[in-house]
Amino acid sequence: MRRRTFMALTASAALPLNAAGRFHVPAEEDPHTRTFMQWPVSRRVYGYDGFLGDVQATIADIANTIAEFEPVVMLADASDHRAARRQLSSAVELWDVPTEDLWARDSGPLFAVDGAGGLRVQAMNFNGWGGKQVHRRDGQIAGRVADILGLDLAPSPLRGEPGGVDQDGAGNLIAHESSWIVENRNPGMSRAQVTAALQEAYGVDRVVWAPGVRDLDITDYHIDSLARFTGPGRILINLPDDPIPGEPFHESALETYDILQAAGFEVEVIPEPNRRRVRSDDFVASYVNYYVCNGAVVAAQFGDDATDAIARDALARHYPGRDVITLNTDALGEIGGGIHCATQQQPRP
Repeated sequence: MRRRTFMALTASAALPLNAAGRFHVPAEEDPHTRTFMQWPVSRRVYGYDGFLGDVQATIADIANTIAEFEPVVMLADASDHRAARRQLSSAVELWDVPTEDLWARDSGPLFAVDGAGGLRVQAMNFNGWGGKQVHRRDGQIAGRVADILGLDLAPSPLRGEPGGVDQDGAGNLIAHESSWIVENRNPGMSRAQVTAALQEAYGVDRVVWAPGVRDLDITDYHIDSLARFTGPGRILINLPDDPIPGEPFHESALETYDILQAAGFEVEVIPEPNRRRVRSDDFVASYVNYYVCNGAVVAAQFGDDATDAIARDALARHYPGRDVITLNTDALGEIGGGIHCATQQQPRP
C-alpha cells in the first residue's frame, strides 16, 4: 500500500508551557499520587450473558498489578463494594462513586498541575462517546472525585474523552479529528475552536491533528490505541505488518503515521500481533494501549510470542528503569479497549 503524505495541522498557544500560573496535564510517566479505575456493573452495557464477570476479573487483575507499584482507587457504588472486594487485593482502595462502565481514561478525572503545588480537575464533560452509551453515573464521575478531593473542577466548552488525545507533557498533543470535531460531541465548534479548547484544558502549545475514522467504533478511533508519546516529541505507534487495502482503520493508521512523521516527531513502529487468542474483527489488539505507573509499565500480551516480545522490548527501551509487566486483557480487547483506557492517573502536584 502506498503511503500518502499529509501536512500536520498545528496551532500554538499564547503562553509558553509551564508559564507561571498556567495549568497543564503532566506526562503519564511523571510521578503519580494514585491511579483511578472504575468497576463495571451496568447490565444495560453488558447484558446477561456472563461476559461481565470476565471483564470484572480483568479489571481486578490490572488494579492488583498496578497496586504493587502505587496506590489504586477503584470507583464503585457502595452497594458494589462487597462483590468488588472479593477480587481486589487489600492494597486497592474502594471509594463510593457510582459507575456504569470501566473506562476511567474517558469518564474519570483528568488532572492538571500548575508547577507550584496547584492541582485541579479538568471537566471534559463525558457524554457517552456522543450519546452512544448510557452514562448517567459515568458522566458525573469527574465532578464527584473533584468534590471528594476538595479540588476545583475547571470548566471547558468541550465534550470529549481524554482517551481521544495523547500528549507528552512538553507542549505537544496529538488527536484524531473523528473523536472531537464531530456533531455528537462538539456541535457547531470549528477545528480552530476545538484546538484552542484542548490547548487550554491540557496546557499545550501545539496540537497535531489526523483525520481518524468516524462511526465504525464507539470512540470514533481514539488515538491512544494507535500512537503514544513515550517522551518529549517521541512516539511509539502500532501498525499492521500487512495492511489490508481499503480497510478503514489500516488506511487511517498509515495516514496518521505519515502526519506524525511530517510533524517532526521521532516515530518508532511496532507490529500488531499476527496471531491472537481471540479471532474477532472488532477485537482491539493494541500494544500501545499500555499504562505507565510509578516504577512500571503495564501492557497487554496477545499470545503471539514474536510480536509480544517485540512490544515488550520496545517498552523496556522507551521506559528504562521500569518493570514491564504484560497481562492477558483479551476481555477488554473484545469490547474495544485496553489497559490505558481503563486507568487514569493523579499526578503529584
